[in-house]
Amino acid sequence: MDRMIARPVLLLLVLASNAIAGNAIFFHPDGAGLSHWQAARFYLVGPDGDLNWDRLPHIAVYRGHMTNSLSASSNGGATTHAYGVKAPYESFGIVPESDKTSILREAQSKGVRTGLVNSGSLIEPGTACFVAKVPARDNYAEIAVQVVESGVDVILSGGEEWMLPKGTPGRHVKDGLREDGRNLVAEALSKGYRVVYNREELAAVPDGTPRLLGVFAAQDTFNDMGPAEQKAAGLPAFSPDAPTISEMMAAALRLLAPGPFLLIAEEEGADNFGNHNNAPGVLEALRRADEAFGTALAFVESRPDTLLLTAADSAAGAMDVLGFPAKPSLLEKASRSVDPNGAPYGLDENGKPFLSRPDRSGVSHPFVITWGTLSDTSGGILVRAAGRGAERVRGTCDNSDIPGFLRNALFAPADRNPDDGD
Repeated sequence: MDRMIARPVLLLLVLASNAIAGNAIFFHPDGAGLSHWQAARFYLVGPDGDLNWDRLPHIAVYRGHMTNSLSASSNGGATTHAYGVKAPYESFGIVPESDKTSILREAQSKGVRTGLVNSGSLIEPGTACFVAKVPARDNYAEIAVQVVESGVDVILSGGEEWMLPKGTPGRHVKDGLREDGRNLVAEALSKGYRVVYNREELAAVPDGTPRLLGVFAAQDTFNDMGPAEQKAAGLPAFSPDAPTISEMMAAALRLLAPGPFLLIAEEEGADNFGNHNNAPGVLEALRRADEAFGTALAFVESRPDTLLLTAADSAAGAMDVLGFPAKPSLLEKASRSVDPNGAPYGLDENGKPFLSRPDRSGVSHPFVITWGTLSDTSGGILVRAAGRGAERVRGTCDNSDIPGFLRNALFAPADRNPDDGD
Protein backbone atom coordinates (compact mmCIF):
# COMPACT_ATOMS: atom_id res chain seq x y z
CA MET A 1 0.00 0.00 0.00
CA ASP A 2 1.24 3.47 -0.87
CA ARG A 3 2.66 5.20 2.23
CA MET A 4 0.61 8.37 1.60
CA ILE A 5 -2.53 6.22 1.74
CA ALA A 6 -1.42 3.83 4.47
CA ARG A 7 -1.06 6.39 7.27
CA PRO A 8 -4.59 7.91 7.01
CA VAL A 9 -6.10 4.43 6.68
CA LEU A 10 -4.18 3.25 9.74
CA LEU A 11 -5.38 6.29 11.71
CA LEU A 12 -8.98 5.61 10.71
CA LEU A 13 -8.65 2.01 11.86
CA VAL A 14 -7.22 3.11 15.21
CA LEU A 15 -10.02 5.63 15.73
CA ALA A 16 -12.72 3.15 14.76
CA SER A 17 -11.35 0.46 17.07
CA ASN A 18 -11.37 2.87 20.00
CA ALA A 19 -14.80 4.40 19.28
CA ILE A 20 -13.68 8.03 19.10
CA ALA A 21 -16.88 10.04 19.29
CA GLY A 22 -16.08 13.73 19.63
CA ASN A 23 -13.77 16.48 20.87
CA ALA A 24 -13.24 17.95 24.32
CA ILE A 25 -11.94 21.27 25.69
CA PHE A 26 -11.18 21.65 29.38
CA PHE A 27 -10.60 25.30 30.24
CA HIS A 28 -9.25 26.05 33.72
CA PRO A 29 -9.40 29.74 34.72
CA ASP A 30 -7.17 29.19 37.73
CA GLY A 31 -8.23 30.71 41.04
CA ALA A 32 -11.57 31.98 39.68
CA GLY A 33 -14.47 31.30 42.02
CA LEU A 34 -18.04 32.48 41.78
CA SER A 35 -17.27 35.84 43.40
CA HIS A 36 -14.46 36.43 40.90
CA TRP A 37 -16.89 35.96 38.02
CA GLN A 38 -19.44 38.22 39.69
CA ALA A 39 -16.79 40.96 39.94
CA ALA A 40 -15.91 40.41 36.28
CA ARG A 41 -19.56 40.66 35.30
CA PHE A 42 -20.00 43.98 37.14
CA TYR A 43 -16.83 45.39 35.61
CA LEU A 44 -17.06 44.08 32.05
CA VAL A 45 -20.76 43.95 31.15
CA GLY A 46 -22.66 45.37 34.13
CA PRO A 47 -24.82 43.67 36.75
CA ASP A 48 -27.59 42.87 34.25
CA GLY A 49 -25.27 41.78 31.45
CA ASP A 50 -24.01 38.31 30.55
CA LEU A 51 -20.44 37.19 30.25
CA ASN A 52 -19.50 34.43 27.84
CA TRP A 53 -19.01 32.38 31.02
CA ASP A 54 -22.71 32.94 31.79
CA ARG A 55 -23.64 31.37 28.45
CA LEU A 56 -22.54 27.88 29.46
CA PRO A 57 -25.94 26.28 30.14
CA HIS A 58 -25.07 23.33 32.38
CA ILE A 59 -23.91 23.99 35.95
CA ALA A 60 -22.84 22.00 39.01
CA VAL A 61 -21.32 22.91 42.36
CA TYR A 62 -17.68 21.82 42.56
CA ARG A 63 -16.25 19.75 45.41
CA GLY A 64 -12.52 20.26 45.40
CA HIS A 65 -11.00 18.71 48.53
CA MET A 66 -7.79 16.70 48.45
CA THR A 67 -7.05 13.43 50.27
CA ASN A 68 -5.30 15.35 53.05
CA SER A 69 -6.65 18.91 52.77
CA LEU A 70 -10.01 20.63 52.47
CA SER A 71 -8.47 23.25 50.15
CA ALA A 72 -6.65 22.29 46.98
CA SER A 73 -3.20 23.19 45.76
CA SER A 74 -2.85 23.98 42.06
CA ASN A 75 -0.79 20.82 41.54
CA GLY A 76 -2.99 18.56 43.64
CA GLY A 77 -6.12 19.88 41.97
CA ALA A 78 -4.67 19.52 38.48
CA THR A 79 -3.50 15.99 39.22
CA THR A 80 -7.04 15.05 40.28
CA HIS A 81 -8.46 16.70 37.15
CA ALA A 82 -6.02 14.71 35.01
CA TYR A 83 -6.42 11.29 36.61
CA GLY A 84 -9.89 11.22 38.16
CA VAL A 85 -8.41 10.05 41.45
CA LYS A 86 -8.22 12.12 44.63
CA ALA A 87 -4.63 13.24 45.05
CA PRO A 88 -2.70 14.54 48.05
CA TYR A 89 -2.13 18.30 48.36
CA GLU A 90 1.58 17.85 47.47
CA SER A 91 1.09 15.67 44.38
CA PHE A 92 2.31 16.67 40.93
CA GLY A 93 0.98 14.05 38.50
CA ILE A 94 1.28 11.17 40.96
CA VAL A 95 -1.85 9.47 42.36
CA PRO A 96 -2.29 6.66 44.90
CA GLU A 97 -3.50 4.27 42.17
CA SER A 98 -0.23 3.83 40.31
CA ASP A 99 -1.85 1.99 37.38
CA LYS A 100 -3.95 5.01 36.46
CA THR A 101 -3.18 7.06 33.36
CA SER A 102 -4.18 10.65 32.75
CA ILE A 103 -7.08 11.43 30.44
CA LEU A 104 -4.64 13.11 28.04
CA ARG A 105 -2.38 10.06 27.89
CA GLU A 106 -5.44 7.87 27.38
CA ALA A 107 -6.56 10.11 24.54
CA GLN A 108 -3.12 9.97 22.92
CA SER A 109 -3.13 6.16 23.10
CA LYS A 110 -6.38 6.13 21.12
CA GLY A 111 -5.19 8.38 18.31
CA VAL A 112 -6.62 11.66 19.61
CA ARG A 113 -4.66 14.85 18.90
CA THR A 114 -3.84 16.89 22.00
CA GLY A 115 -3.01 20.42 23.07
CA LEU A 116 -1.75 22.22 26.18
CA VAL A 117 -2.28 25.99 26.35
CA ASN A 118 -1.31 28.18 29.31
CA SER A 119 -0.89 31.92 29.83
CA GLY A 120 1.70 31.03 32.45
CA SER A 121 4.86 28.95 32.16
CA LEU A 122 4.88 25.47 30.63
CA ILE A 123 5.75 24.18 34.12
CA GLU A 124 2.38 25.33 35.52
CA PRO A 125 0.55 22.32 37.00
CA GLY A 126 -2.87 23.21 35.55
CA THR A 127 -1.65 21.84 32.21
CA ALA A 128 1.65 20.11 33.02
CA CYS A 129 0.11 17.60 35.47
CA PHE A 130 -1.67 15.97 32.52
CA VAL A 131 1.70 14.78 31.14
CA ALA A 132 4.36 15.20 33.85
CA LYS A 133 5.08 13.30 37.06
CA VAL A 134 7.57 14.62 39.60
CA PRO A 135 7.95 14.17 43.37
CA ALA A 136 7.93 17.92 44.07
CA ARG A 137 6.31 20.91 42.38
CA ASP A 138 9.55 22.89 42.30
CA ASN A 139 11.30 20.32 40.10
CA TYR A 140 10.90 22.76 37.24
CA ALA A 141 13.67 21.50 34.97
CA GLU A 142 12.27 17.97 34.90
CA ILE A 143 8.68 19.17 34.42
CA ALA A 144 9.79 21.14 31.36
CA VAL A 145 11.51 18.07 29.92
CA GLN A 146 8.44 15.89 30.37
CA VAL A 147 6.14 18.49 28.78
CA VAL A 148 8.36 18.94 25.70
CA GLU A 149 8.84 15.16 25.39
CA SER A 150 5.11 14.45 25.92
CA GLY A 151 4.21 14.14 22.25
CA VAL A 152 1.44 16.71 22.68
CA ASP A 153 0.75 18.22 19.28
CA VAL A 154 0.27 21.86 20.29
CA ILE A 155 2.08 23.37 23.32
CA LEU A 156 1.62 27.12 23.86
CA SER A 157 2.86 28.93 26.99
CA GLY A 158 5.67 30.90 28.56
CA GLY A 159 8.62 29.37 30.39
CA GLU A 160 11.61 29.84 28.06
CA GLU A 161 13.93 30.04 31.09
CA TRP A 162 13.40 26.30 31.75
CA MET A 163 13.86 25.33 28.09
CA LEU A 164 17.42 26.62 27.71
CA PRO A 165 20.70 25.73 29.43
CA LYS A 166 22.80 28.19 31.35
CA GLY A 167 24.97 30.20 28.98
CA THR A 168 22.37 30.13 26.21
CA PRO A 169 20.34 33.27 25.49
CA GLY A 170 16.84 33.03 24.06
CA ARG A 171 14.23 35.32 22.60
CA HIS A 172 12.93 36.30 26.05
CA VAL A 173 15.84 35.50 28.39
CA LYS A 174 19.49 36.50 28.46
CA ASP A 175 20.44 33.19 30.02
CA GLY A 176 18.65 29.88 30.52
CA LEU A 177 18.31 28.19 33.91
CA ARG A 178 18.89 24.55 33.02
CA GLU A 179 21.96 22.94 34.60
CA ASP A 180 21.89 19.75 32.54
CA GLY A 181 23.01 21.39 29.28
CA ARG A 182 19.81 20.46 27.44
CA ASN A 183 18.28 22.85 24.94
CA LEU A 184 14.62 21.84 24.85
CA VAL A 185 13.80 24.27 22.03
CA ALA A 186 16.40 22.61 19.81
CA GLU A 187 15.09 19.20 20.84
CA ALA A 188 11.54 20.25 19.95
CA LEU A 189 12.69 21.40 16.52
CA SER A 190 14.36 18.01 16.00
CA LYS A 191 11.04 16.33 16.85
CA GLY A 192 9.24 18.24 14.11
CA TYR A 193 7.80 21.13 16.09
CA ARG A 194 7.51 24.55 14.54
CA VAL A 195 8.54 27.10 17.22
CA VAL A 196 7.01 30.57 17.53
CA TYR A 197 7.74 33.33 20.03
CA ASN A 198 5.08 36.07 19.84
CA ARG A 199 1.57 37.00 18.71
CA GLU A 200 2.55 37.78 15.11
CA GLU A 201 4.47 34.54 14.62
CA LEU A 202 1.57 32.54 16.09
CA ALA A 203 -0.93 34.18 13.74
CA ALA A 204 1.30 33.33 10.76
CA VAL A 205 1.40 29.57 11.49
CA PRO A 206 -0.11 27.82 8.45
CA ASP A 207 -3.11 25.53 8.67
CA GLY A 208 -2.07 21.91 8.73
CA THR A 209 1.04 22.48 10.86
CA PRO A 210 1.32 19.11 12.62
CA ARG A 211 3.27 20.17 15.71
CA LEU A 212 3.65 23.60 17.29
CA LEU A 213 5.57 24.89 20.30
CA GLY A 214 4.85 28.46 21.39
CA VAL A 215 7.40 30.10 23.69
CA PHE A 216 5.89 33.45 24.60
CA ALA A 217 7.73 34.63 27.72
CA ALA A 218 10.68 33.99 29.99
CA GLN A 219 8.29 32.99 32.77
CA ASP A 220 4.62 33.93 32.44
CA THR A 221 2.95 36.07 29.78
CA PHE A 222 1.86 38.35 32.64
CA ASN A 223 3.82 40.35 35.21
CA ASP A 224 3.33 38.32 38.37
CA MET A 225 3.39 40.98 41.09
CA GLY A 226 1.29 43.12 43.39
CA PRO A 227 -0.37 46.37 42.29
CA ALA A 228 2.12 48.71 44.02
CA GLU A 229 5.14 46.87 42.60
CA GLN A 230 3.60 46.76 39.15
CA LYS A 231 2.81 50.49 39.21
CA ALA A 232 6.30 51.38 40.48
CA ALA A 233 7.87 49.33 37.67
CA GLY A 234 5.59 50.88 35.06
CA LEU A 235 4.61 47.46 33.77
CA PRO A 236 1.31 46.34 32.26
CA ALA A 237 -0.54 43.36 33.67
CA PHE A 238 0.21 41.25 30.56
CA SER A 239 2.96 41.35 27.97
CA PRO A 240 1.73 43.19 24.87
CA ASP A 241 3.82 40.97 22.59
CA ALA A 242 2.46 37.68 23.85
CA PRO A 243 -0.80 36.26 22.48
CA THR A 244 -3.79 36.26 24.81
CA ILE A 245 -5.25 33.02 26.09
CA SER A 246 -8.06 33.48 23.55
CA GLU A 247 -5.57 33.86 20.69
CA MET A 248 -3.66 30.80 21.87
CA MET A 249 -6.87 28.80 22.14
CA ALA A 250 -8.01 29.89 18.68
CA ALA A 251 -4.68 28.83 17.18
CA ALA A 252 -4.78 25.48 18.97
CA LEU A 253 -8.35 24.80 17.82
CA ARG A 254 -7.42 25.73 14.25
CA LEU A 255 -4.55 23.25 14.22
CA LEU A 256 -6.26 20.46 16.17
CA ALA A 257 -9.52 20.56 14.18
CA PRO A 258 -11.28 18.72 12.76
CA GLY A 259 -10.19 16.31 15.46
CA PRO A 260 -10.73 14.18 17.31
CA PHE A 261 -8.83 16.25 19.87
CA LEU A 262 -8.48 17.02 23.56
CA LEU A 263 -7.40 20.55 24.50
CA ILE A 264 -6.39 21.49 28.06
CA ALA A 265 -6.14 25.26 28.54
CA GLU A 266 -5.50 27.52 31.51
CA GLU A 267 -5.61 31.24 32.26
CA GLU A 268 -3.09 31.37 35.10
CA GLY A 269 -3.14 35.13 35.64
CA ALA A 270 -6.35 35.17 37.68
CA ASP A 271 -4.73 32.95 40.29
CA ASN A 272 -1.33 34.63 40.47
CA PHE A 273 -2.74 38.15 40.57
CA GLY A 274 -5.25 37.02 43.17
CA ASN A 275 -2.43 35.70 45.34
CA HIS A 276 -0.90 39.19 45.15
CA ASN A 277 -4.28 40.83 45.89
CA ASN A 278 -3.88 42.67 42.59
CA ALA A 279 -7.48 43.57 41.73
CA PRO A 280 -6.84 45.22 38.32
CA GLY A 281 -4.67 42.27 37.34
CA VAL A 282 -7.36 39.74 38.29
CA LEU A 283 -10.05 41.62 36.38
CA GLU A 284 -7.84 41.81 33.29
CA ALA A 285 -7.09 38.09 33.54
CA LEU A 286 -10.80 37.34 33.82
CA ARG A 287 -11.53 39.57 30.83
CA ARG A 288 -9.08 37.51 28.84
CA ALA A 289 -10.49 34.26 30.17
CA ASP A 290 -14.01 35.33 29.21
CA GLU A 291 -12.80 36.21 25.73
CA ALA A 292 -11.43 32.66 25.52
CA PHE A 293 -14.82 31.29 26.55
CA GLY A 294 -16.28 33.20 23.61
CA THR A 295 -13.73 31.60 21.29
CA ALA A 296 -14.45 28.13 22.62
CA LEU A 297 -18.24 28.60 22.51
CA ALA A 298 -18.07 29.73 18.90
CA PHE A 299 -16.18 26.54 18.09
CA VAL A 300 -18.73 24.40 19.96
CA GLU A 301 -21.58 26.09 18.08
CA SER A 302 -19.90 25.20 14.79
CA ARG A 303 -18.93 21.72 16.00
CA PRO A 304 -21.63 20.37 18.38
CA ASP A 305 -19.67 17.13 18.73
CA THR A 306 -17.35 19.11 21.04
CA LEU A 307 -17.63 19.44 24.83
CA LEU A 308 -16.52 22.66 26.53
CA LEU A 309 -15.97 22.02 30.24
CA THR A 310 -14.67 24.47 32.83
CA ALA A 311 -13.84 24.58 36.52
CA ALA A 312 -11.26 26.13 38.82
CA ASP A 313 -9.77 24.21 41.75
CA SER A 314 -9.73 27.07 44.29
CA ALA A 315 -10.49 30.75 44.81
CA ALA A 316 -7.38 32.94 44.84
CA GLY A 317 -7.23 35.49 47.64
CA ALA A 318 -10.83 34.88 48.81
CA MET A 319 -11.77 37.80 46.58
CA ASP A 320 -15.22 39.42 46.78
CA VAL A 321 -17.04 42.64 45.90
CA LEU A 322 -18.19 45.41 48.22
CA GLY A 323 -20.59 47.82 46.55
CA PHE A 324 -22.14 51.02 47.91
CA PRO A 325 -24.10 54.09 46.73
CA ALA A 326 -22.20 56.60 44.59
CA LYS A 327 -21.94 59.31 47.22
CA PRO A 328 -18.81 61.52 47.29
CA SER A 329 -18.23 60.87 50.99
CA LEU A 330 -18.43 57.09 50.51
CA LEU A 331 -16.20 57.16 47.43
CA GLU A 332 -13.54 59.13 49.29
CA LYS A 333 -13.74 56.82 52.29
CA ALA A 334 -13.48 53.71 50.11
CA SER A 335 -10.40 55.10 48.36
CA ARG A 336 -8.46 55.22 51.63
CA SER A 337 -10.14 52.49 53.68
CA VAL A 338 -8.87 49.20 54.98
CA ASP A 339 -11.29 46.36 55.50
CA PRO A 340 -11.88 45.32 59.13
CA ASN A 341 -9.82 42.16 58.47
CA GLY A 342 -6.79 44.39 57.87
CA ALA A 343 -6.61 43.99 54.09
CA PRO A 344 -6.63 47.17 51.99
CA TYR A 345 -9.46 47.49 49.52
CA GLY A 346 -8.64 46.53 45.95
CA LEU A 347 -8.88 49.69 43.85
CA ASP A 348 -8.37 50.56 40.20
CA GLU A 349 -5.09 51.70 38.62
CA ASN A 350 -5.75 55.26 39.85
CA GLY A 351 -6.38 54.25 43.44
CA LYS A 352 -10.14 54.82 43.15
CA PRO A 353 -13.13 52.46 43.44
CA PHE A 354 -13.96 50.52 40.30
CA LEU A 355 -17.05 51.53 38.36
CA SER A 356 -19.35 48.91 36.91
CA ARG A 357 -20.65 49.00 33.40
CA PRO A 358 -24.22 50.42 33.31
CA ASP A 359 -27.11 48.34 34.56
CA ARG A 360 -30.36 48.02 32.61
CA SER A 361 -31.34 51.51 33.80
CA GLY A 362 -28.10 52.99 32.49
CA VAL A 363 -26.57 53.49 35.93
CA SER A 364 -22.96 52.56 36.74
CA HIS A 365 -22.17 51.58 40.31
CA PRO A 366 -18.92 51.95 42.32
CA PHE A 367 -17.35 48.97 44.05
CA VAL A 368 -14.15 47.87 45.68
CA ILE A 369 -12.56 44.43 45.93
CA THR A 370 -12.14 42.83 49.34
CA TRP A 371 -9.48 40.22 50.06
CA GLY A 372 -9.40 37.55 52.73
CA THR A 373 -5.92 36.11 52.22
CA LEU A 374 -2.90 35.89 49.93
CA SER A 375 -3.51 32.15 49.54
CA ASP A 376 -5.98 29.94 47.68
CA THR A 377 -9.21 29.06 49.49
CA SER A 378 -11.84 26.40 48.83
CA GLY A 379 -14.19 29.15 47.69
CA GLY A 380 -17.41 28.77 45.74
CA ILE A 381 -16.43 27.02 42.51
CA LEU A 382 -18.76 26.07 39.69
CA VAL A 383 -18.36 23.42 37.01
CA ARG A 384 -19.96 24.62 33.78
CA ALA A 385 -20.34 23.00 30.39
CA ALA A 386 -21.71 23.34 26.87
CA GLY A 387 -21.83 21.00 23.92
CA ARG A 388 -21.54 17.25 23.67
CA GLY A 389 -22.39 15.49 26.94
CA ALA A 390 -22.75 18.78 28.84
CA GLU A 391 -26.07 17.64 30.33
CA ARG A 392 -24.08 15.30 32.60
CA VAL A 393 -22.87 18.37 34.53
CA ARG A 394 -25.52 18.95 37.20
CA GLY A 395 -26.04 18.96 40.94
CA THR A 396 -22.65 18.61 42.58
CA CYS A 397 -19.48 17.39 40.89
CA ASP A 398 -16.32 16.16 42.54
CA ASN A 399 -12.95 17.30 41.19
CA SER A 400 -12.33 13.64 40.36
CA ASP A 401 -15.32 13.70 37.96
CA ILE A 402 -13.58 16.02 35.47
CA PRO A 403 -11.84 13.36 33.33
CA GLY A 404 -15.02 11.30 33.24
CA PHE A 405 -16.86 14.14 31.53
CA LEU A 406 -14.01 14.51 29.03
CA ARG A 407 -13.85 10.76 28.45
CA ASN A 408 -17.58 10.61 27.80
CA ALA A 409 -17.36 13.36 25.18
CA LEU A 410 -14.39 11.77 23.48
CA PHE A 411 -15.34 8.11 23.49
CA ALA A 412 -19.02 7.49 24.39
CA PRO A 413 -21.67 6.83 21.72
CA ALA A 414 -23.84 9.86 20.99
CA ASP A 415 -27.01 8.10 22.18
CA ARG A 416 -25.56 7.12 25.54
CA ASN A 417 -27.77 7.82 28.53
CA PRO A 418 -26.34 10.67 30.64
CA ASP A 419 -27.05 8.62 33.76
CA ASP A 420 -24.73 5.85 32.60
CA GLY A 421 -21.29 5.58 34.19
CA ASP A 422 -18.05 6.91 32.74
